Amino acid sequence: MTWWKLSENSCKKCRGTARMTRALGQSVSACTTLYACRAEPQNQGNNQVLLDAPIQLSKIMENYDCDTKLPGLLKREQSSTVNAKKLEKAEARLKAKQEKRSEKETLKTSSPLVLEEASASQAGSRKESRLESSGKNKSYDVRIENFDVSFGDRVLLAGADVNLAWGRRYGLVGRNGLGKTTLLKMLATRSLRVPAHISLLHVEQEVAGDDTPALQSVLESDTIREDLLRQERGLSLKIAAGRAEGSEAALLAEVYTKLEEIEADKAPARASVILAGLGFTPKMQQQPTREFSGGWRMRLALARALFARPDLLLLDEPTNMLDVRAILWLENYLQTWPSTILVVSHDRNFLNAIATDIIHLHSQRLDGYRGDFETFIKSKQERLLNQQREYEAQQQYRQHIQVFIDRFRYNANRASQVQSKLKMLEKLPELKPVDKESEVVLKFPDGFEKFSPPILQLDEVDFYYDPKHIIFSRLSVSADLESRICVVGENGAGKSTMLKLLMGDLAPVRGIRHAHRNLKIGYFSQHHVEQLDLNVSAVELLARKFPGRPEEEYRHQLGRYGISGELAMRPVASLSGGQKSRVAFAQMTMPCPNFYILDEPTNHLDMETIEALGHALNNFRGGVVLVSHDERFIRLVCKELWVCEKGSVTRVEGGFDQYRALLQEQFRREGFL
Repeated sequence: MTWWKLSENSCKKCRGTARMTRALGQSVSACTTLYACRAEPQNQGNNQVLLDAPIQLSKIMENYDCDTKLPGLLKREQSSTVNAKKLEKAEARLKAKQEKRSEKETLKTSSPLVLEEASASQAGSRKESRLESSGKNKSYDVRIENFDVSFGDRVLLAGADVNLAWGRRYGLVGRNGLGKTTLLKMLATRSLRVPAHISLLHVEQEVAGDDTPALQSVLESDTIREDLLRQERGLSLKIAAGRAEGSEAALLAEVYTKLEEIEADKAPARASVILAGLGFTPKMQQQPTREFSGGWRMRLALARALFARPDLLLLDEPTNMLDVRAILWLENYLQTWPSTILVVSHDRNFLNAIATDIIHLHSQRLDGYRGDFETFIKSKQERLLNQQREYEAQQQYRQHIQVFIDRFRYNANRASQVQSKLKMLEKLPELKPVDKESEVVLKFPDGFEKFSPPILQLDEVDFYYDPKHIIFSRLSVSADLESRICVVGENGAGKSTMLKLLMGDLAPVRGIRHAHRNLKIGYFSQHHVEQLDLNVSAVELLARKFPGRPEEEYRHQLGRYGISGELAMRPVASLSGGQKSRVAFAQMTMPCPNFYILDEPTNHLDMETIEALGHALNNFRGGVVLVSHDERFIRLVCKELWVCEKGSVTRVEGGFDQYRALLQEQFRREGFL
């Protein structure tokens, strides 16, 4: 039944609103109340019909057969056309889709985080392709032009060029998170086109542990020598057994000639020198690789790369795994390196010692500079100053021309001059203002209170994990809220162990550790990344560690250490090594300690952040004890130098200069210099 509004007049009988209904082909005006009232038939003159009861169309419908088509009404067919088999298949597909969706949701919450991958693209020339395919390219220079590198949706390099000349040593520098490590990986995997005849090695992963002795592991990295020795053994056995043919005897003579050319007999001595320089004692050189810790296996990976002498050696922060003594040895060793090196490092002294060129990554491009790091700093400042002057001069010139154009734009007599000036503006090169990198500022919140001494000390402490191997005997050291102490020494000498004794994480076997009752220690571990939940954002990390605070407070805390904006909301696993260190600093300083114990805090940090960290520690009103191998950082922060060796800790009065002189003298005695 369909209703149409007829008028706003009310029913005279019951005062209900008059409406029009269409039923059984007749138009009737009736009120919408439940009671009968006067109804006026339409289109039938003035005849009036008095209804004794309300009109019930549903009951009227019952009087008609199902097949009878009522006038003015449409009746739909009621028969079903559903195919049962198709319905079952559709329901099965829907169920499978729902199960698949639930599995994905489960994987999101239970599986480890899947990170974005880096990619590279490069525009190549036909000439280079022809040379490469024909095998006529004999140059050992690496020239890659107009390439892009991205990491997920982020563009790291756009239209960049890199030229690595044979025999040069390049230092790759730039802020954390800009893509230095990613660029090395693109070169190592040859995602960027490196000529096939150029051998390269990327020291990235530690050596897998097995029963192979350390010295043998290094020797096996020279695949050419190993292959020749394998041929020599096989041919010698055949000749000794009388099964050799005439040609095989000639082949053996050729193998001997090649072994002599590469000085294969001197290889064990050369490998031993490299291992010794990196801190491996004669006993350690014979130990199976599975007995070494991760740090020593990384040293072993570096030793293998140095021994193999690839045409292009790629090193990513090699000094992170080394102590001061090993760094000084590596500096001397690389200064005579015969082929090409590309090294990412934030150690200024190390780059000053080895680099012949610096490549600066910034603003999605690469700029090359001749000379060591100090020369690069001066050259970069001069280049930026000249660029700024050129930009400002051009802006003044543009403004001068524009004033003339605006003044005589509508002057008919000057129309030709105006047109000439407009063409001059069009021909001017588009110069951009200098991109100034933002200054890095770190600030440690003060927790300073004046405590009566002693603040923190170890008195006559003995410590060992195994009674047969004493680490410390009768160790006595102390620090106060004015201390700026740096601890140096070879790896394995006990530096990290002493820090844990000072913190109270390890209990002395004998002796006493004393700490003031109001002392609040902040600790930064050299393995800080292992202590971070990599699957959550930095904001969520702080919220879990220090619950109950507003999100703005977590963001502000992270912002103090350069983790701001979208960086604070990205999973920690997607951050660079230096950015993860900054998150660890934010977490460490949240409770406002009054004493810091830092174990290798400069690892992975860029140079600007290392400088900012040094200034922050100098401005901090509290005590500091740290372990570091960064010479510049040590000189910037520390007032005392403790040398950890032979089961004790001694104070060097002359500071780092005296310690460095002692190491150089030791190298001379051992024949490394």
